[in-house]
Amino acid sequence: MSKKELISKVGLRLDGRRADELRRIRCKLGVFSEPDGSAYIEQGLTKVLAAVYGPHQVRGSRLKAQADAVIINCQFSMAVFSTSERKKRPRGDRKSTEMSLHLRQALLAAIEVEKYPWSQIDIYVEVLHADGGIFPACVNAATLALIDAGIPLKEYVCACTASVANNNQPMVDISHEEEILGGPTLTIVALPMCEKIVLMEMSRRFHLDHLQLVLEKALEGCKNTKNILDQAVHNHIIDVGASTGWASTGEKVKR
Repeated sequence: MSKKELISKVGLRLDGRRADELRRIRCKLGVFSEPDGSAYIEQGLTKVLAAVYGPHQVRGSRLKAQADAVIINCQFSMAVFSTSERKKRPRGDRKSTEMSLHLRQALLAAIEVEKYPWSQIDIYVEVLHADGGIFPACVNAATLALIDAGIPLKEYVCACTASVANNNQPMVDISHEEEILGGPTLTIVALPMCEKIVLMEMSRRFHLDHLQLVLEKALEGCKNTKNILDQAVHNHIIDVGASTGWASTGEKVKR
């Protein structure tokens, strides 16, 4: 299949979406009771769990503790059954280490680190099923888990991918099939409300004429993702309020 077939003549992609349409996002906060915060997210067929522990005392040598900021520790891993190719080392390989570092960089931009000096926050993400957009799903799941843990954020930090099809048609939220059959993929992490790009990565080089279009499409995807995550948080607050008895309806929570 050629790149030109990624979008049909009627404007539909391989999975039936429009060029500017996100895959269906399903998410839930508070999926575990043991961590201080947790979340589960599905973006298309990509499924990710995130858990947050802390803030707590710095583990190991106290020399690592910082007087003006909390230490952020991130760990990315993929379940051995998450892809069709069985991994020999599901944790601790080079890719997992790089993803952990990128995840930490992304979340540091949003967390109010000065709130918890001499402390540490541990963030774990586990990919249960991979179908494109793995890193964005991890960032979005971690954001929800941090909110569930009550960690103060400057604003939501969201991530999205974008690419180009039919030579000049930008499209958002790239699936695994589109990653294989299409051109280069751009991944960005952003603070959508202030339109600040925190991290940007390209699978391959873009033509200069396409880069700005794809960047704008990815940022738009981050904004739309933020709205979906915000609605999930709102629904979670209503559910928690109703279950604990201090709020039985959405109207009471809104006040």
